[in-house]
Amino acid sequence: MLAIFRKEVGSFFNSLIAYVVMGVFLVAIGLIVWVFPESNILDYGYADLGAFFRLAPYVLIFLIPAITMRSIADEMRSGTLELLLTKPISNLDLVIGKFLANWALVLLTLLPTLIYYYSVYKLGNPEGNIDTAAVVGSYLGLALLSGVIVAMGIWASSLNDNQIVAFIIGVFLAFVWYVGIGAISQLLGTGALAELLSWTALDEQYLSLGKGLVDSRNVIYLFSLITFFLFLTLTRIAALRK
Repeated sequence: MLAIFRKEVGSFFNSLIAYVVMGVFLVAIGLIVWVFPESNILDYGYADLGAFFRLAPYVLIFLIPAITMRSIADEMRSGTLELLLTKPISNLDLVIGKFLANWALVLLTLLPTLIYYYSVYKLGNPEGNIDTAAVVGSYLGLALLSGVIVAMGIWASSLNDNQIVAFIIGVFLAFVWYVGIGAISQLLGTGALAELLSWTALDEQYLSLGKGLVDSRNVIYLFSLITFFLFLTLTRIAALRK
């Protein structure tokens, strides 16, 4: 697993992929938080990172599948997956190694955004007038949300050797789980099914963590989704090994 992790991380930073992804995300989020008049903090007048945490998931829905689309699809296309499967590497090592490498890249991309918190902390009147608990909860939610989307993207990449198809499937899954399920629950109105769909929607889980009170049920559910999509990927890899 560690060898797969190192290989994936090395391939990211030996190409333009990591730098383009990080650059695009940070520029897009920077413009949203500090420049665009509809969302920038300076015009808002309050020491609050709500605009960042509200819009970052929508950027990640498109950005993460762009990272994960090559994880297994490229190995299948180039024929190196068959070579990997002949090595003394278990299916679990292969999947977890690729998942952790992709997730690490996303978390590394999120890391520079901590400067936003520091800036707002210093700009507050009085200094430090910001809900730190809500920021910590939101960052935890963003990290777990990105892990779920990475797991979805890895599975999408395992379905065929076309990276574009893997990207589209990954975006579709992330969008449906983050936006679609909640929208369906609103259409249903009230009732047990509507409440169940509302709770299982990723945006509901993410927003709950952003309130500053970390509920173990939200964390367990998000980790369960990660496990579920990694299991689907393992099943697919096992089928390819036969």
